[in-house]
Amino acid sequence: MTAVTALRIDQLNKTFSTNAQKVHALDRFDLKVQEGELVSIIGPSGCGKSTLLKLVAGLDTDYEGNIQVFSEPIIGPSKERGFIFQEHRLFPWATVEGNIAGNLKLKDAAVRKKIDDLIGLVNLRGFEKAYPRQISGGMSQRVAIARALLRNPKILLLDEPFGALDAFTREHLQEALLNIWEKNKTTMLLVTHDIDEAIYLSSRVVVMDAHPGRIKAIVPIELPLPRTRSSKSFLEYRSLIMKYLNHDIEEVEDFSI
Repeated sequence: MTAVTALRIDQLNKTFSTNAQKVHALDRFDLKVQEGELVSIIGPSGCGKSTLLKLVAGLDTDYEGNIQVFSEPIIGPSKERGFIFQEHRLFPWATVEGNIAGNLKLKDAAVRKKIDDLIGLVNLRGFEKAYPRQISGGMSQRVAIARALLRNPKILLLDEPFGALDAFTREHLQEALLNIWEKNKTTMLLVTHDIDEAIYLSSRVVVMDAHPGRIKAIVPIELPLPRTRSSKSFLEYRSLIMKYLNHDIEEVEDFSI
């Protein structure tokens, strides 16, 4: 079966103007993500990771280069591209099911069924009528994930969605996200600062450099699922990515573990 390119980025350049100075955020960024892939992007602060997601989401269209999702150029935001932020951004006046529905009607039978299915998928049964103040941060992020999935996005963009959570909750939600990916095979692009998270979840890890933001290496993670964080191969991947981030190595022509 021929692989379908879900996301294609060619020669992407992005420059900001701040305090009468120009900041070169992204420089000649090239990336292809195949349909059904879960790809992570990792790099130092200021390397343009979150900027990249906003460009792919269509939240910012001021750039040079080309971005396409399933061969369609991006001209603005679209329900075909779901976005999950580090903060859950739930409406405090709405229940869990109301937050997932958003502007869709809960009385609509088709919407109701899909919300019920998603609540089961993110393991929130029994909390449908709860308000954000009544649930934990991890549960709130589950709501945000369900809300993004409700509209059947072709690609899901995740901007450090677990970064503000404690280690135990973060690992629990990583398992939940992996479970969702395995069931739905939604194409995902995840920005993270957590090397272990990137290795644990991804088919490939994109390592970035800063000033300007550009790709330093793309590391395929050739480990079967589920993965063990303490395994020798896992730790070797971690060491390799750390070396890239610490500038201990500049290029590896042929890498396998």
